Amino acid sequence: MARTAAPKEKGKRRRDHPPALRELLRVPGGEPVDLSSYDSRAVPGGPADKAAGLAATARLAERLAGLQDRLYAASTAGDPRRLLLVLQGMDTSGKGGTVKHVIGHFNPAGCRVRAFKTPTARERSHPFLWRVRRALPEPGEIGIFDRSHYEDVLIARVRELVPRAELDRRYGEINLFERSLAETGTTVVKVFLHLGHDEQRARLLARLDNPDKHWKFSPADIDDRALWPAYRKAYELALERCSTGTAPWYLVPADRKWYRNWAISALLLEHLEALDPVYPKAGFDVGEARDRLLKMP
Repeated sequence: MARTAAPKEKGKRRRDHPPALRELLRVPGGEPVDLSSYDSRAVPGGPADKAAGLAATARLAERLAGLQDRLYAASTAGDPRRLLLVLQGMDTSGKGGTVKHVIGHFNPAGCRVRAFKTPTARERSHPFLWRVRRALPEPGEIGIFDRSHYEDVLIARVRELVPRAELDRRYGEINLFERSLAETGTTVVKVFLHLGHDEQRARLLARLDNPDKHWKFSPADIDDRALWPAYRKAYELALERCSTGTAPWYLVPADRKWYRNWAISALLLEHLEALDPVYPKAGFDVGEARDRLLKMP
């Protein structure tokens, strides 16, 4: 399994939109994953530095917005395709930041953002995928999951919320679910934001040091940090068992926020370009409509 590039390799020639980024960041399923072997400060395939990264991300915005517009327009003529971005990562890894800085490229009217929190009593009374199915994007939309159905094999494993046999069955259910999404027109882009242990401490301390950020902090964050090894193992298993041909996982180093934003923007661009949606042809006589309009006072 190829490891993400280390910072010392940054001198190589780069472009705003490396055509092989999906392959560079992809986690091959079925192989053991050791997250400690991945550098969370790496910038694989990325611009040379922060300034270049910010500029490159800004240049991607127009192309992303244009592709979203085409995707939405195509749906009005019956194109069933849509895109779902799944964001997973430890606390402070940047799920909310991605929604703010990356999804900000798009027209919000064509986006559906859902942040999955602790299941309600009603949600717990249904199978674990029930609430996820209800939040899926419609044709032409771009959906964003801030956390997702993977919480049911992550926190459920770490906190031992369900029997182990049930937990193991869920990986298979997730794979079947995501395959069914792909077969019915949903492109699933799953991103694991790989945050370093030291970087998380720094970000949590920054929240404590800024009164305006206290609302984003909970003492439970410290409890979860104490379980870092267990969460890392749970993520390794999810990446290994649920990175498939139809819905692979992409590992994005997340210590450098500018790189995170660029990489996810570039990943979305690659997937949308592969879809290549087209504007539908007019279902009326354009010339006649133009003549009528010109004749009107």
